Amino acid sequence: MYSISAIFGVVVVFLVLAIRVMNEYERAVVFRLGRVLQAKGPGLIILIPVIDRMIRVSMRVLTLDVPAQDVITRDNVSVQVSAVVYFKVVEPTKSIIEVEDFLFATSQLAQTTLRSVCGGAELDELLAHREKMNMQIQDLLDKQTAPWGIKVNSVELKHIDLPQEMQRAMAKQAEAERERRAKVINAEGEYQAATKLSQAAEIIARHPQALQLRYLQTMQEISTNAGSTLIPIPLDIMTKLMPQKGVNSTDDT
Repeated sequence: MYSISAIFGVVVVFLVLAIRVMNEYERAVVFRLGRVLQAKGPGLIILIPVIDRMIRVSMRVLTLDVPAQDVITRDNVSVQVSAVVYFKVVEPTKSIIEVEDFLFATSQLAQTTLRSVCGGAELDELLAHREKMNMQIQDLLDKQTAPWGIKVNSVELKHIDLPQEMQRAMAKQAEAERERRAKVINAEGEYQAATKLSQAAEIIARHPQALQLRYLQTMQEISTNAGSTLIPIPLDIMTKLMPQKGVNSTDDT
């Protein structure tokens, strides 16, 4: 009777020590007497007590916050750049045996890669082409972390902090650019207006009746103002008062 109880107790203790339950997003990297076995899970797995040692590895996407890095761009501008990296473990065995701490190693590698890529670009490119910078950093990180069994899904630049002097200089540049565009637009409007007036003068010169119609239209617009006094002058008199082409303003003596 005692022997049966002892055996039952040993079996219970063995099951308690041997049975492990892995979640759907977890894998178990098992070492048996120091030698790695194939990753197990998810679900129920059985380990040999004392002989087997298990390390849990999460297969979910991990978020890595890269702290702000002091970077000097290619055009010698000092900025601070921070980013966020999204990655996941795709080969749990490699993530354990190829690197001591894959999270810390990925963090350090992301910081150095961020400084390297941003330092090789100019400030305008860094500000205007963030997507390009993100892709470059992601490609470099993905290639360097692939031997560790890690897949970098995406990299996003979060903040690009500029010195106060550079911010004021960029504000002045933007203001000057807006003033230049306003002057160009104004000059273009004057050019178009002069062109249209020249075309109208040519039409009136070919058709004098158009001047009469325009004169009447102007008189009608002036008459709508109640505070003005209108003295109509015949157009023939005004035409005689206007200098004629080919006629000198003074008589020859």
